[in-house]
Amino acid sequence: MHQRPVVGLVCDRRVIEEDSAHLVLQQYVSVVRDGIEALPLLIPVLDPPLDCTDILSAMDGLLFTGSPSNVHPELYGGAPAREPKWEDRDRDALCIPLIKAAVAAGLPTVCVCRGMQELNVALGGTLHQHVQELPGRIDHREKANAPREVQWSLAHDVIVTPGGLLAELTGKTRFTVNSLHGQGIDRLAPSLRVEAHATDGQIEAVSLIEPKGFLLGLQWHPEWHWSEDLVSRAIWQAFAAALAKRRLA
Repeated sequence: MHQRPVVGLVCDRRVIEEDSAHLVLQQYVSVVRDGIEALPLLIPVLDPPLDCTDILSAMDGLLFTGSPSNVHPELYGGAPAREPKWEDRDRDALCIPLIKAAVAAGLPTVCVCRGMQELNVALGGTLHQHVQELPGRIDHREKANAPREVQWSLAHDVIVTPGGLLAELTGKTRFTVNSLHGQGIDRLAPSLRVEAHATDGQIEAVSLIEPKGFLLGLQWHPEWHWSEDLVSRAIWQAFAAALAKRRLA
């Protein structure tokens, strides 16, 4: 009997009516089930966190999702957060070691928005906490009071690095993405390479310089309207192919 590959999605830890909850947005679950044709399994962020070895043994791949929360600045030597903001220390405690373990194991992995920032921090990079305040940078945040469709709509172009993984997957040198982030990569982790950057220079996609398996970090959200966007479809198809290859290994 054919079995779908299993993709783990790390949850956010939230409080709903004074009760702790472990949540992943529907759009990530849907793209795993329908776009990748994999079985989505949600990974809770407990205190203490689950064992990374146990997680990796149960998964064919991982998806580190976007989130309203930020990676805690102490993890990359950043200044304390200037503004009150939801920080998810339980997610940090799981994602940082889990990313390191996934990279070492060559497990197929996609890191979206906060996930890409976690990837950079886990491998030794740093973050800008307020990208819009940097000289020459545009405001990459969504419009606060706009309808959801407007917030998640295409916002700016990215320039694809020639000869890289993203160029190979998409066959493009430039395309337009959505943009819903206030933070972004500052110092790139030593083991990562830039796959694309925005027209203002902000890093928008990364991969491993010496990968043991498929890994792609994306600052935008390819899970949104994935079936209608050719670039997004190419990315998820590549992830699906990497999952299938790993199951056959």
